[in-house]
Amino acid sequence: MTALMFQGTGSDVGKSLVVAGLCRAFANRGLRVRPFKPQNMSNNAAVTADGGEIGRAQALQARACRVAASVHMNPVLLKPQSDVGSQVVVLGQAVGNATARDFQAMKPGLLPTILDSFRRLEQEADIVLVEGAGSAAEVNLRANDIANMGFARAAGLPVILIGDIDRGGVIAQIAGTKAVLDPADAALITGFLVNKFRGDPALFQPGMDLIAERTGWAALGLIRYFREARRLPAEDAVALDRPGAAAGGSVVVAVPRLAHIANFDDLDPLLAEPSLRVAMIEPGQALPGDANLVILPGSKATVADLEDFRRNGWDIDLRAHVRRGGRVLGLCGGYQMLGRLVADPEGIEGAPGSVEGLGLLEVQTVLTSDKTLTEVTGTSIPDGAPFHGYEMHVGRTEGPGRARPLLRFGDGRTDGAISADGRVRATYVHGLFGGDAQRAAMLSWFGARAAGFSHEADIDRVLDALADHLARDIDLDHLLSVAR
Repeated sequence: MTALMFQGTGSDVGKSLVVAGLCRAFANRGLRVRPFKPQNMSNNAAVTADGGEIGRAQALQARACRVAASVHMNPVLLKPQSDVGSQVVVLGQAVGNATARDFQAMKPGLLPTILDSFRRLEQEADIVLVEGAGSAAEVNLRANDIANMGFARAAGLPVILIGDIDRGGVIAQIAGTKAVLDPADAALITGFLVNKFRGDPALFQPGMDLIAERTGWAALGLIRYFREARRLPAEDAVALDRPGAAAGGSVVVAVPRLAHIANFDDLDPLLAEPSLRVAMIEPGQALPGDANLVILPGSKATVADLEDFRRNGWDIDLRAHVRRGGRVLGLCGGYQMLGRLVADPEGIEGAPGSVEGLGLLEVQTVLTSDKTLTEVTGTSIPDGAPFHGYEMHVGRTEGPGRARPLLRFGDGRTDGAISADGRVRATYVHGLFGGDAQRAAMLSWFGARAAGFSHEADIDRVLDALADHLARDIDLDHLLSVAR
């Protein structure tokens, strides 16, 4: 077994993407590859085949390896909430909530679990590619670190540092990281990669040489900007801010940007449909009057986001949208918000209490401590179109509106609700638009036509293209020799 850890000079420098591409590149060579991230923080999560949840990036990396995602690929996941800090997920299951200060004290006790998961992957792989979190230079958090150098030291791993030239100052990023690291930590770094380069590589060769001279680390590659990265599921909500996040079609899909938006990769297949213009509506902006569909996305803090929804005046906009004949789709937390009431008697999301819903569906939700995590398949009841997806939610939703469900699962159970006039639909199921037949049926419901491409095939095509892209800019044989 060999293993190699990739850390970054900061968040969003491309660690997840580089690891995903290398996972596919080494898998294409016939190696048994496994991804691993000791600790992650994200509200964009995925359900695993073994009944837990992990960060979306590790699920994509598992797909790049052509293996099923496992809770051991991301043994600790933090999911930020509103008034209770972050939900702490260990081996795929929520174990409680913690503030940032509380979590620092928890870290040493989590390290044995993390190392055990890593050793399990070691036993089934030819190489494990490990992704760090945030910045390797967060020396103020080094004492109890389990995500970057703390894990690398505990597992005895060589480290490659990734910097991002697209945001500027990459020489200082990498040289500055060397300057602040403990010498023993810095000694684990064997080389560096500069990511997201645009232009003539020869022009930055002096920069690569200068970084190598200042740090003593080998220059392992200058990675050109990969434009198709936006077609892959993203983990951080910062991806929603990037240009090109909306197609230029004539059918408008409006999505309110909730403060605690979760599982927003539900939108990815819609972003690729040329007939659609997907508009993320920022706080302070009105929902567009020409929208054909308004999607209320998933939320990690339904009560808080529902209150923000009203503060932004979106509740008024939404009722006007429905009166004009517009369609509304609620996904998971959005489903809960569309009902008449959301009750939190146990204080799952904050202080115990309840909040009035938007009242567009005759249902009400009670948040509970038990969490549903499962993959599901079935058909949508209005049109019989097949779907596949997953449930990831707390709470039970009941009421007369459930007599008009949206989905029927393969085992006969039903899910979701449809308003009496048919203009409002909602479900707990994530990933609906990933199935081509279901996406085509849903688009037809709000007056659009699907282009007929395969979303799933497109993801694999982009992963292969990413693997080839990295192979041109990085010596893969050298990476394997570093890992060994």
